[in-house]
Amino acid sequence: MLETIAETYNANQIQVLEGIEHVRKRPGMYIGSTGPKGLHHLVFEVVDNSVDEALGGHCNLILVELLEDGSVTVTDNGRGIPVDIHPKTGKSALETVMTKLGAGGKFGGESGYKVSGGLHGVGISVVNALSEWVEVKVWRQSNVHEHRFERGVPLGDMKTSIAESPSRGTQVRFKPDAQIFQTDTVFDFTTLAGRLKELAYLNAGVKIQFTDRREEEPKTEIYHYDGGIREYVAYMTREKEPIHPDIIYVQGERDNVQVEVALQWCADAYNDNILGFANNIRTIDGGTHLEGLKTVLTRSLNVIARKLKKLKEGDSNLAGENVREGLTAVISVKVPNPEFEGQTKTKLGNTEVRGIVDSFVGEVLNEYLEFHPAVAASILDKAIQAFNAAEAARRARELVRRKSALESSTLPGKLADCSSRDPRESEIFLVEGDSAGGSAKQGRDRHFQAILPLRGKVLNIEKAEDSKIYKNNEIQSLITGLGLGIKGEEFNLSQLRYHKIILLADADVDGAHIRTLLLTFFYRYQRQLVDQGYIYIGCPPLYKVERGKNAQYCYTDRDLQVLLSSFPANANYNIQRFKGLGEMMPTQLWETTMNPATRSLKQITIEDAAEADRIFTILMGDKVAPRREFIETYGPKMNLTDLDI
Repeated sequence: MLETIAETYNANQIQVLEGIEHVRKRPGMYIGSTGPKGLHHLVFEVVDNSVDEALGGHCNLILVELLEDGSVTVTDNGRGIPVDIHPKTGKSALETVMTKLGAGGKFGGESGYKVSGGLHGVGISVVNALSEWVEVKVWRQSNVHEHRFERGVPLGDMKTSIAESPSRGTQVRFKPDAQIFQTDTVFDFTTLAGRLKELAYLNAGVKIQFTDRREEEPKTEIYHYDGGIREYVAYMTREKEPIHPDIIYVQGERDNVQVEVALQWCADAYNDNILGFANNIRTIDGGTHLEGLKTVLTRSLNVIARKLKKLKEGDSNLAGENVREGLTAVISVKVPNPEFEGQTKTKLGNTEVRGIVDSFVGEVLNEYLEFHPAVAASILDKAIQAFNAAEAARRARELVRRKSALESSTLPGKLADCSSRDPRESEIFLVEGDSAGGSAKQGRDRHFQAILPLRGKVLNIEKAEDSKIYKNNEIQSLITGLGLGIKGEEFNLSQLRYHKIILLADADVDGAHIRTLLLTFFYRYQRQLVDQGYIYIGCPPLYKVERGKNAQYCYTDRDLQVLLSSFPANANYNIQRFKGLGEMMPTQLWETTMNPATRSLKQITIEDAAEADRIFTILMGDKVAPRREFIETYGPKMNLTDLDI
């Protein structure tokens, strides 16, 4: 029997997938997923090509348009994709880059690309493979060249005609393939806008015009920042109280590595917010550029502190987290041959960048602080205050640890833990109130679901010093229950006890406030949990509609209206409005909100880091005026007048 099977397993059974076929067969390998994130990644791949032209000094205008038929167009005024015959493929260079993986001008040579984000060379060909159709127009040397592709396959040959007016550039229009993106092919304006605005900040002088033509009234936003990352920092700190009016700016180039840094300390902030970029790619896992920045900040401010007698002989040096308290910064490096860790490119590994950043920032920062001693003193006063608060927090932690050592378990007593010890399959529900916590404990699957009830509203981290955190019982329960390290320690994934942290609160104003307080805690205290995708929001139903023996749950008012409109005019039914989780029976809570097979979860992600930071400051900070302005501006659009208070 085994010999028969072996004989029939031959070359005919070996499947050979060409480049485009392989992309369609395994799209997740190239764009991460076939969900919303992967869908929007297609746009970013095309836009990145235009930005790379801008990095080379060949382009200063990029137009992005969302069209009524579900397609998107990206146009730039760069050099235009080459259209002459490629010597290796015998096809036009345009057709080659559209259909061949690894074909592109970013692998060295005389292409004019000094630096580039799209170093894998698969961007435009992957977009082509995963689109229902792609239409490309290239303007070069008074001619316009057009080519259409369907699911990655060229439709005929490239057509060339005389351009109506002398121009140059490239236009790519594509429609995502519903065979690939089966859940949704609708682009989200906000998601795209966040990244396009970010790119404009990172590339001073480049104008990006974003238009949504899907509605009757087109909506257009223009992102154009001559100040670059200085304007980026100013945008993030505009709701805060700066210690120094001028943003400290560093710019330099050495060995073809370009460095830009913008720094501003604020008096009314207790956390740092440092955004790192390498070749326009957000490096959420850090890298050598961020290591160099943090090192030079710590060293420089300690040297200045000694000179100004803020630190006396025998005093300990200020720690890195002390000198960075209240700091908002953006560091952007452009590296000719970047070494990124992993396919997702979230950590820069080039060792030479660390020293270059250290040198440039040290020179500018030391000079600025020498000439502005009052600013230096204010920054150091805040750092010393942070140091003292950290010491108080350390003492509070030691008390907690000693207390825990005397107890039989270090886990909070109200935590109903799961039996699994594998964090990859374990999840914890942070539940509002003891009543809802009781229902959740009875309704859960004890094997992989843990329940931690929270009493009242947790501390607002946005306004709190570290020492206060350890005096708050609910925050302490979170820290010990989840297995989190203390603030300032490196995030240690191996210590995290659950890979799904689900916020479960009532569907009312108080519940929304509790969710916001918890999100503020995670965003400010353990940002890595958000960046790594471990934070979720549970979605309990608002209504239960009973008609005869049938019962259906509605999660939004719109769901309810759709359901009711499907009933006959004379139908008899009963509507139950759930005011709180505690009103639900354990079986109802399991069926609607906790059962992985039937529930809905919203994963918390950060698409626009600058905007997220600003919104947390407005909504959770000390200043009332910006919060009132925000509510007055956006309240009508968000139907805040209809809140169930």
